[in-house]
Amino acid sequence: MAQNVYECFLIYDSNNYARDPNAVGTKIAKIVDTMGGEVLVSRMWNEQRLAYPIKGHRKGTYWLTYFRADSGKLADFRRACRLEDNILRSLTLRVDPRLVDALVAHAKGERLLPRPADEVVVVASDDEVGPEVEGAELEGEEGEPEEKLR
Repeated sequence: MAQNVYECFLIYDSNNYARDPNAVGTKIAKIVDTMGGEVLVSRMWNEQRLAYPIKGHRKGTYWLTYFRADSGKLADFRRACRLEDNILRSLTLRVDPRLVDALVAHAKGERLLPRPADEVVVVASDDEVGPEVEGAELEGEEGEPEEKLR
């Protein structure tokens, strides 16, 4: 099976989260571990009032998790999230491999330094310089030729 990285965004019952905040992170880790996956980062995103009541709850705790797992096990993960009483809603998406490092670093609160651009420098030898370049002049700020190319 293909190993993919997934982003899972959950809404927990705020009352249960307030009673035992550590249990939330461990539940997701247990679910991912039972399906043979690896949790990359798991943290609380926000706690706020819901736009509309869900299962009678007006407030929810948003939880963000990135994990790596086999694509065939994703259905088991989604089923486990639906069966969990404290999870009001969940959304699981596959992350594009080009974005994994940046998203995981951002979720951890780290900052990735941009990679230096690969600069392409073309150097021409004296033999390769054609007649159209030989007489070319570069102009300075006032329109005066600065230097001549060979």
